[in-house]
Amino acid sequence: MTAAITPDDQALIDAATALIKRRYAVGRHHIAAALRTRSGKIVTGLHLDTYVGRASVCAEAVAVGQAMADGAGPDDPITDIVSVRHPRPTEQHQTVQIVAPCGICREMLRDFAPEARVLLADAEQGLRAYHPSDLLPLKYHRQP
Repeated sequence: MTAAITPDDQALIDAATALIKRRYAVGRHHIAAALRTRSGKIVTGLHLDTYVGRASVCAEAVAVGQAMADGAGPDDPITDIVSVRHPRPTEQHQTVQIVAPCGICREMLRDFAPEARVLLADAEQGLRAYHPSDLLPLKYHRQP
């Protein structure tokens, strides 16, 4: 676990929250992600839900793919990422909440952003940042 979230991280949370508030659609988009590269560039991604579940794409993957397409990599690595979830209309609480990446996204983050800070809400300690290896300690490795 890394240090507490900085005031600068609020820009990521705000970017992801603004995207999901703007683009939320029942059965289509309910998660948004925002990431930052070392150069300070913020990239967002929107969850793409499909009727064939295996074809759905997580917001984190969309954001990472867009960051890579825009030049992120060894010279400008991903340093921070956050994901937020929009509540369904039938839920009692209608506040957008920070959520943890799924297992597949944790694997992807270990591949493409192993040193990034993943911003999460901790019920006991408030907002905190974790490395992908904290969230997925036993990474899958290909055999040579």
